[in-house]
Amino acid sequence: MRILAYAVAALAMSAQANEPVLLRPSAQLLFKHPAMLQPGQCVRYEEGGAGWVMTEPVFYLKGEVLGTEVVVRHLGQCPTVPGKNIEQYSRAEFNRHALAYPCVSPGVPERDEQIGIVRLRVTDWETPHAKKAENAGRLYRGSFIDRALEKGMEIELEADLLGVCQL
Repeated sequence: MRILAYAVAALAMSAQANEPVLLRPSAQLLFKHPAMLQPGQCVRYEEGGAGWVMTEPVFYLKGEVLGTEVVVRHLGQCPTVPGKNIEQYSRAEFNRHALAYPCVSPGVPERDEQIGIVRLRVTDWETPHAKKAENAGRLYRGSFIDRALEKGMEIELEADLLGVCQL
């Protein structure tokens, strides 16, 4: 009987080890539409624009695709600040969360997922400067998360966060 219990336990562990790695929407995009994000393509990352009647300004980062790849990343627990929700985070707390993203919520098991990454060269941007925007997105006061924006700098973003530039 003990041998049966050990065999069942061993099979269960090997089944967990062979679990398929999940595809995030960014990886699905690169698999389904590879021509959309070819090297040299102009892309935009946008934030803001929420509202019904009066929309907030849209802030953006524009760049040229240098390359794309699908990578497997381990999604750990998202960093949290006890007693605060994300709208109450300081810029430093928000940046710590943004740098860990994608991540899983507390209480959700960590896992591996395939992520579609686009490496791009920054060509232009418009960022918010108002204090109320410090925890609203990756763009803030001339920075992308915690790095000062400069023309020609390279950054990586998930493919599904980007759109093709309008002519």
